Amino acid sequence: MTLHDAPMALLSVLAGMALGTMFFAGLWWTIRRAMVSPSPALLVLVSMVGRTGLVVAGFYLVAGSDWQRLLFCLAGFVVARLVITRLLPYAEAPSKTSLAKAPQHAS
Repeated sequence: MTLHDAPMALLSVLAGMALGTMFFAGLWWTIRRAMVSPSPALLVLVSMVGRTGLVVAGFYLVAGSDWQRLLFCLAGFVVARLVITRLLPYAEAPSKTSLAKAPQHAS
């Protein structure tokens, strides 16, 4: 990699971080909404397809025909995952006692 390639590498990393932020923030939003949604399976499925399509298209546009840009974009994506998982609030799994007290819905 030459000095001429450095700005493109930086832009690829930033694009990967943007894609990762959208993907993982969208995942967080989906999980929070799925807990109260009347059709959580449909919500999760549509969200997964949309988020995956967005990321694949973004990787394709950023990389073009250069594998190095794809690698930098992927590195930015991973960095975004690490940052997002630390910044978003952590939701604890419900305990067995809180599940036993939860109202039961008729099917």
